[in-house]
Amino acid sequence: MSILSGISDFFGLDIGTTAIRIVQLQGNYPKTLVKYAYVPVDPKIALSDAKADQAQISQIILDLCSQAKMTTKNVVVGLPTKKIFSTIVDMDKVSARDLEKTIMFQADSLIPTPIGESKLDWALIGDSPKDSSKIEVLLTSVSDKYIESKLDSLESVGLNVIAFEPENLAVLRSLISPGTTTPMLVLDIGSLGTDLIITMNDSPRLVRSIAVGTQAIIRSAAQNLNIDNNQAQQFIFKFGLDPTKLDGQLSKAIESTIEILNTEIDKSIKFFETRYAGKKLEKIIITGGASLIPNFAISIANRFNLNVEIGNAWHNVSFPESRQSELLAVANQFSVAVGLAGRSE
Repeated sequence: MSILSGISDFFGLDIGTTAIRIVQLQGNYPKTLVKYAYVPVDPKIALSDAKADQAQISQIILDLCSQAKMTTKNVVVGLPTKKIFSTIVDMDKVSARDLEKTIMFQADSLIPTPIGESKLDWALIGDSPKDSSKIEVLLTSVSDKYIESKLDSLESVGLNVIAFEPENLAVLRSLISPGTTTPMLVLDIGSLGTDLIITMNDSPRLVRSIAVGTQAIIRSAAQNLNIDNNQAQQFIFKFGLDPTKLDGQLSKAIESTIEILNTEIDKSIKFFETRYAGKKLEKIIITGGASLIPNFAISIANRFNLNVEIGNAWHNVSFPESRQSELLAVANQFSVAVGLAGRSE
């Protein structure tokens, strides 16, 4: 989903549920930070498909670019997980000439929207771990209607969209060093949902999403403690899963929601280790809002007996040491935008 072809001057655009984020990088690996900026947005507008609301979002983006003094109108745009379909499938080995034809033929029975009304992208991962006569292919689709709507909205304010990319794949580019062979699970916990991506040898091996995010955790606390959402949010990001705080009431109030997430993590790990016999997950990287919840990472580490670290969006980016504190303070929010800005052909 790209027309990048040699264009090196562009920025990454993450249109999130609660904020819009832009990042511009330059040079070769590690790329150097040129500019970054963000602005909070009303979730009702960000999530709306109405033309008036999309026009408002595009104007907010343009204003943000102006305030940040962006030097280019070329943009790579993130595709939210809820708008795309991604799967990893086994296909028969065929010649390079016939591969695209085979993928298109099989995709028709795999993707949820009619193939004639969809943008389809694919990447060859390698040999199937289950059958030596087959290959693994990452297949991604998004409806033409969504892409055209987003294009119209952004181009109407003078931006030049040169590529679209799934947000969950952009996250991998920002959080994991190129050439990493270690099997890892990345948890990107957003406001309304969580992306779970297992990667190995520079390729995704499992891509899925669940409708449990920070808002679900906050609602659990509010309902079970009989407090409003604002107070619940304050408690969660101050005390988190520490059982010694608030007589353990808060950790108990949100444990059922956390357990839903843990169950999905467990399913993902078991799927990976069953499909790739002899391979063991070695690390979990957490990014997004919930990564800041006290004791959350520790609880995941203890539950799965794995190394767990908080993701740093600037992990593969070069910047002056004097800006380290400033950038680390927002590192959990910029994984998608940095990944998009780091894209290359």
